[in-house]
Formats: sequence, C-alpha cells, structure tokens
Amino acid sequence: MPYELFLALRYLRVRRGRRVVKLTAAAAVFGIACGVAALIVALALANGFRDELRDKILRGTAHVTLMRSGGVAINEPRAVVARVRGVEGVLDAAPTTYEGALLSGPDGSAYTVMRGLDAESARTLSEVRRTLLSGAVEPLFSGAGESDENPAPVIVGADLAARTGLARVGEEGLLITGEQSASPAGFMPRSRRVRVAGVFRAGLYDYDATWSYLSLGDVSRVAGPEMKSSAISIEVRDIYDAGALAVRVRRAMGDGWTTVDWREANRPLFAALELERRTVALIIMLIMLVAALNITTTLALVVVERRADIAVLGTMGAQPRGVMLIFMLEGALIGAIGALVGVALGLAACALGNYFRLVQLPADVYSVSNVPLHAHALDVVWPALAAFAVSLLATLYPARQASRVRPAEALRYE
Repeated sequence: MPYELFLALRYLRVRRGRRVVKLTAAAAVFGIACGVAALIVALALANGFRDELRDKILRGTAHVTLMRSGGVAINEPRAVVARVRGVEGVLDAAPTTYEGALLSGPDGSAYTVMRGLDAESARTLSEVRRTLLSGAVEPLFSGAGESDENPAPVIVGADLAARTGLARVGEEGLLITGEQSASPAGFMPRSRRVRVAGVFRAGLYDYDATWSYLSLGDVSRVAGPEMKSSAISIEVRDIYDAGALAVRVRRAMGDGWTTVDWREANRPLFAALELERRTVALIIMLIMLVAALNITTTLALVVVERRADIAVLGTMGAQPRGVMLIFMLEGALIGAIGALVGVALGLAACALGNYFRLVQLPADVYSVSNVPLHAHALDVVWPALAAFAVSLLATLYPARQASRVRPAEALRYE
C-alpha cells in the first residue's frame, strides 16, 4: 500500500484523546450523505411529477394535433387520416373535435369540453377504457343518439360527474351549446339530453373535472353540423420526436394546415417544472457545499495535530507533493463514504416513498393526487460525483498548508 494512502487511513481511525477529529469527520460524512440523499430525492420527486403529468396529459390528448388554419372544420376527415398515416413515424391517426358546452345535471351545472371519439380509433378507445370507473365505451357508438328523441350517450369525468350529480350510469342530464343566428340577440342556444354511459378518472384533475366523451356524430348533433370534425389526433412512435414529425406532417399536407405537438401545447408548464427542478438542485448543492466545509475543518485539525509527523516525514525524504496527497486522500475518503451513504439513503427513501405513496397532493391544486419518485440513473450518479468533487476541493487548502510545514520549525517545539 502506498504510504500516502496508509497514513490517510490511519489518521481517520479513532485514537484516545483525539475524538474531536473523529466527531468532525463524522459530521462531514453525515453532511455530505444528507446532501446527496436530499438531492437524489428532490430530483426524483421533480422527475416523478413531470413524468406523471406528461403521461396523464398524453393519455387524454394527442401527441400531435393537425388542424386547418383558422380553425375551420375538416370536410373529408377520412381522406386526411389516410394521408397522415402514410407519413413516416406516425403510429395512428383519427378525426376528433373539442367543443365547449354546459353540462347540467340533478345537482347543478358545470362547464365541459366535449371530445368527439371516432369508432375506428382503437388506441384512443383503449386509453379511455383504461380510465373507466364504471360503464363502457360501446354505448357511444350504438346509434342511440342519432334520434333527437333519445338522449345521447356520454362518458363523464369523475369530478365533473360528482359536481353535476351524474355519477351513476343511466343518469340523464342536459348539454347546452350555442350558435350564431340572425336573431337580434345574435345567439341561439342549443340543448340536447344525454345519458351517462360511463364515468372515467384519468388522474389529471383538469380532465376529470372538465372533460366528457361523446361520439363524433353526437358532438355534431349537439354543437351543430359544422362541428363534425375540427382536428386530427395523431399518435407517434417516439413522443420525443413529435416536433420533427409535426413538421413532416405539415409538409405532407401542404398549405392551409397547422400542427401543435404535445410539448408546444404544454410548453409553459414543462418550462416551469424544469426551472423549479434546477432551482431546487442549486439550493441543495449550496447546502452540500456548506457540509463539505466540515472536511476543511477536519483536515485543518489533523494538520495541527500531525505537525510533528509531517516534519518527520519531511526529514525522511517525503516530498511536499506526497504530504499534500495524504490529506487529499483523507478528504477524498470522507467524501466518497458520504456520497455512497447518501446514494443508499436517497434510493431507500425513493423506494419507501413509492411503496407507501407518501407524496400526496390536493388534485385540484396540483392536477395530480399522488407523485411517484423516479430516480433516474443520471440523477443518482451526478449528485454523488458532485459531492466527491466538492470534497476534493475542500481538501486543497489544508493539504497545501500541510505540504508547507518546515521540519525544523515543527520539531523545535516538540
């Protein structure tokens, strides 16, 4: 074993009358471990919140939405879907529409976004089925809403259903929309009876408290014939390639079309989450830097205690670089132990948080009710490496002071 490493390990051992150094070293290890663990948990929490929002947003909306410029209706949606499916990277495409209305039930009224579902969109229907608490999707396409005398089947978000009193399958309510007219008021209300075919919970409060699903045909009958289809919902193979695919779709469709990918539609939200993530990481890194100063204190005490030993090493031929390396290795050992302990504590905290679902949030404020902790490999490695690097930097001053000890002056007073 090199003598530098041997002495670094020896100086860290407990010896009678030198417990102050031991306690200071333990405090340094504890501080580094807590900083690394806190940073891992904070990054995992930010990742979990972002991933949870992303998954729930994509569960209810398209990866890329294709629309006519100016928001006009799409006259031949089937032909457009066929062209879009031919674009490289497109997994599926289906016509859809989003229209606002007032949903009235036994317990009150609330604003709702009617989303039209296409019977041939297998992926979209599968996602809706996964979120159902009761009922089924099939009644939407039974043809019951084709007659004005029969109520149109509708699937309602759980929170919207609770607010309006339409929480049970079979309950009837009223959808109210409006259209421009030649009357003096310039507005003509339209209403249509609906019957609850199912209740869903997507996990995202904005959807659960606002959205309702109808067939495309029923939406056009409720909102007006001109609202048969206002958008094409596109599913992509790689969600992170949605921006580039949106460009390819626009080129394939030509002028008069516009696209919005999921990142563009939610840019303010994800930008705010990324800023919050970086801010929290910076604050915890500052805390870790303060904890690393304990290493400087520890090594300064060791240098004071070991001045005679350093002098003897110098008389035996040890170079100043070797003396400096002894104390840098000692600080590196403290930092490495603290980083490893911190990684273990951080991963254990993430596992316990996910198992017991410890992070609960009010869904009406944060949109999601539970946040998982996703500890990505990179977000575990870089806090440990950063802690180790900070520990090494903290050793430079005391190690340099040790290398400058003059043997004659140090031995004079021993």
